[in-house]
Amino acid sequence: MTDLELLARIIQCEAGGEGEQGMKAVASVVMNRVHVDYGEYGRLEPTVRAVIYQPGQFDCARESIGGRYNAQNIYNMSVEPIHYKIAEWAMAGNRLTNLGFALWYFNPYSPTCPPNFPSQVGEFVVRIGDHCFYNPTPAYAET
Repeated sequence: MTDLELLARIIQCEAGGEGEQGMKAVASVVMNRVHVDYGEYGRLEPTVRAVIYQPGQFDCARESIGGRYNAQNIYNMSVEPIHYKIAEWAMAGNRLTNLGFALWYFNPYSPTCPPNFPSQVGEFVVRIGDHCFYNPTPAYAET
């Protein structure tokens, strides 16, 4: 699977129901992790594959979670042209401007976003659809 297909699949799996802005936001986070040159992600090989398959990062990259089969994984996705278009957009260096340099996102399953995630290394920047997005704080450099 190429990096383009892998990114398209993670976009569809993680944010397929979040509209174009939500899908672009997820793609932006993945590419921000590819390009960050410090902290935990800065020590990874700077590829889409290394970021997506980093253990414990994306549930969609795992075929099982907690010993149970995870049906919502990148291998079960029916990727459509829009997912490839957004993946190409992100891989060409484009990012959502309101996202900053977000390295994390999650769905809090509540109407509000916590001010920090994960722990004190990420600071809330914007909510897009059901997901909260977080920029790195100075503490991230120590991860």
